[in-house]
Amino acid sequence: MTFFLALVVDGLLAGILYALTAVAFVIVYKAARMINFALGEWVVLGALLVATALHVLQLGLLAAVGAACVAMIGFALVFDRLVLRPLLAGPLIALIMVTLGLGALMRGAAPLVFAGVPRGIALPAGGQLVAIGELRLPAEKLMAAAVAIAVVAGVALFYQRSRTGLALRAVADDRQAAMAAGIDVHRYVGLAWAMAGVVCVLAGTLWTSVAGGGFGVALVGLKVFPIVIIGGLDSIAGTIVGAVLIGLLESLSAGYLDPLLGGGFGSVAAYAVLIVMLFVRPHGLFGRKQVERV
Repeated sequence: MTFFLALVVDGLLAGILYALTAVAFVIVYKAARMINFALGEWVVLGALLVATALHVLQLGLLAAVGAACVAMIGFALVFDRLVLRPLLAGPLIALIMVTLGLGALMRGAAPLVFAGVPRGIALPAGGQLVAIGELRLPAEKLMAAAVAIAVVAGVALFYQRSRTGLALRAVADDRQAAMAAGIDVHRYVGLAWAMAGVVCVLAGTLWTSVAGGGFGVALVGLKVFPIVIIGGLDSIAGTIVGAVLIGLLESLSAGYLDPLLGGGFGSVAAYAVLIVMLFVRPHGLFGRKQVERV
């Protein structure tokens, strides 16, 4: 029973961090109806910026995260203004390829730009264990999960309670109607990219603190796609549910099925569920069906 509880808790903690990463995807998709295939690389870049501010500029953790957020916002706005806007009138494949190309460029350039920068990011509670019943959990995992919950809840409240969030929801629902109502769509799409950049900084920092740095963190970006498709591409609530489900599935599969089927099955179990979901409910658990008049 203890083994099962340990797997469930570990899966829940991982799912919470998955949810934070997936929120960065949903923010952009809701505003721009665009899939960012370089999301994993954005998360890595956010972590590298924080590590640079920590180890090179000798800033404290909060100041380093703040500086990295400012740099990431600038990066996101430049990418949106100079790269994406000229391609909006072109075919969809151009937008897809530009994010794939950006990811490849970031993977190749990062080792050169950040050469010699230590990759580690330590949270204040690093190295301590917290006892919960018979379980002993790393304090940094619990702290990372708490921060992730706060950020995801903050994003959800921002969309529901603020005027800017209302405008972003209007852009997501119907871009043409939003423009007719006087909403500057380009401005709000740029804001969505900036918000995604900030979330990527936070996600990269938390993932690095609990799982180590380097481009292994970029693989987290690949987990986003089954999460958002299972939960619904344009639903933050669905993203949270999908992330928790994937975290639990991976943890339980790794614990019970890997010894029987071979190591690594837990990593592909999410994609097996993704295939089933595409057949059964392609718009996801909480996603909206696309209705078009003909």
